[in-house]
Amino acid sequence: MFTFDEAETMASLAGRMAVVTGAGSGIGRAIVLEMAARGAAVAAVDIDLAAARETAADAEAAGGRARAYGADVSVASAIDAAVDAAIADLGPLDIMVNNAGILDGYFDVDEMDEKTWRRVIDIDLTGVFLGCKRAVREMLPRGQGRIVNISSTAGLNGTGGGAAYIAAKHGVVGLTRQMAVVYGARGLNVNCVCPGAVPTGIRKHSQAMLGPDIPDISQRGVAVNDEQVRALVPMQRRGRAEDIANAVCFLAGAEADYVNGHTLVVDGGWRAK
Repeated sequence: MFTFDEAETMASLAGRMAVVTGAGSGIGRAIVLEMAARGAAVAAVDIDLAAARETAADAEAAGGRARAYGADVSVASAIDAAVDAAIADLGPLDIMVNNAGILDGYFDVDEMDEKTWRRVIDIDLTGVFLGCKRAVREMLPRGQGRIVNISSTAGLNGTGGGAAYIAAKHGVVGLTRQMAVVYGARGLNVNCVCPGAVPTGIRKHSQAMLGPDIPDISQRGVAVNDEQVRALVPMQRRGRAEDIANAVCFLAGAEADYVNGHTLVVDGGWRAK
């Protein structure tokens, strides 16, 4: 039995340094703010440096410690440079959160061109691999570290995205499990979080990232409107980005010391159906 003061200490990330990709908006932004509030020094990494700077500035305005860095996570040299800079500014890497991702327009195989397929896989799966690879390089010599990868309910279902997105998010779950098996005995905990229906602005962001040739995706897919959400989700509402941030902080914190290779679903009961 622990006191509330002890529980607060357990939830603390004080003295830890975290890198969060896709930190300029949505879930990534919420993770940065929550980790900074819990005492971590946080590197907010995003392809949109201006957005990353806004996130870092908000974290610091709330009393946290954060810095912003620009990087395309699908480019190894870019993520390496961002992590290098973060370590120089904030200290050794303790926590890596691979969150950056885009949708694929909800296109099936017969509708999707190869360019779109490759772009989504490059960001949503290869980007996670590159972030993990860099994290492992930093963490293994110290014999400790936490890696949290952001997948999706689409990483466990055959719905929730198009062919590329679902393939990539399944890949993130598989990569997480393989790494947990390989590196668990060497001091690393590797887990992932699968968000459900959370409003983040990812549709608009993905539309811009995929380019002008992609048809409008604003009304494609599932959970587009509140009526669809009520039909899909037993709690009959969307989640919040903060719900995902809390799950990530749990996996990054001391209370998850014996959690490894786990896929934490945060979806209001969607997958329970």
